[in-house]
Amino acid sequence: MVPTSTRDPSRSRRMRRAAARRPPTTERRKEGAEPPRPSARTKMTTMASPLPPVPQVSGCSRACRVPGCAPSQLRRRRHRSLKAAAGLPAAGISTLRPRRRLGDGRRPRAAAASLPGLALVRSVVLDIEGTTSPISFVTDVLFPYARDNVRKHLDAIYGSGETDDDIALLRAQVVERDLAEGVAGAVPVPPDEAGKDEVIDALVANVEAMIKADRKITSLKQLQGHIWRTGFEGQEIKGVVFDDVPPALGRWHASGIKTYIYSSGSREAQRLIFGNTTYGDLRKYLCGFFDTTVGTKREPRSYYEIWQTVGVDRPSQILFLTDVYQEATAAKAAGDHICLANKNGVMLRSKSRY
Repeated sequence: MVPTSTRDPSRSRRMRRAAARRPPTTERRKEGAEPPRPSARTKMTTMASPLPPVPQVSGCSRACRVPGCAPSQLRRRRHRSLKAAAGLPAAGISTLRPRRRLGDGRRPRAAAASLPGLALVRSVVLDIEGTTSPISFVTDVLFPYARDNVRKHLDAIYGSGETDDDIALLRAQVVERDLAEGVAGAVPVPPDEAGKDEVIDALVANVEAMIKADRKITSLKQLQGHIWRTGFEGQEIKGVVFDDVPPALGRWHASGIKTYIYSSGSREAQRLIFGNTTYGDLRKYLCGFFDTTVGTKREPRSYYEIWQTVGVDRPSQILFLTDVYQEATAAKAAGDHICLANKNGVMLRSKSRY
């Protein structure tokens, strides 16, 4: 249906005829027929300011109604009035323009420099990849190291209790889920009786396919953590974090805010990364580590489990920092405060509501 205009067509015709009969603006001003009509901007200023109208002052290019006020000064005065009317403090307003919400074309309300809800935060939960550490550290250092050393690692400690547990988890993942669901790259893992070499060959093929697909599953992350341990202990790997991470951890620690890590990587891998960074051992600032054993990072239930563990009274006393929007929405659904970080680790926005 084509929308119809509510404007009276006869009224529009009368206005056009009247405008045609009226002399040009410059002639009217010369003849003194009528004073210049105030602009919409001047009308807004008149409404926002209690000052009476005065003649235009020298040097002002518009019909300014504030004595001695240049147009730029007028705009600043009006903006302060609007901010005061909106209930915002006259000073301390953030000059940053609000960023658009992910997945939403609308522009959110301007945020003040400090967010009142965050004053109640008692615990901070941090993601690693893209939040505390560059994504390139994970994709270009950790993943290739695990992929290139999986055969060497399994061959060196095959038959140990730790390796037996790793193999049992991988075998269950492949046989009970991946093969049944037709996951690309999944190959059967023979029983131990088939021999060490055949078992390792099958495990290497599955692990390489899992790493290539960047799968967030416990069986893979546990094995990766054990492989990375060898690299960290041998000084082949150093944990990389963004420059602002150590001072932030120090400030939270000094303020009595407990900080935790929640990553798809195993808890052992998390300890290795923060215990062997280029800034030294940062574990002194951390109170605990969570991995996929509490649930995946895109499920609200996982953040509910974390809330039950960290010992705060309400989920809203937790601030979760991540660079993944789906993880943020899951944490929000559980009641957490949210802070999104972009791929370079720069904080974009911190809001308890979207």
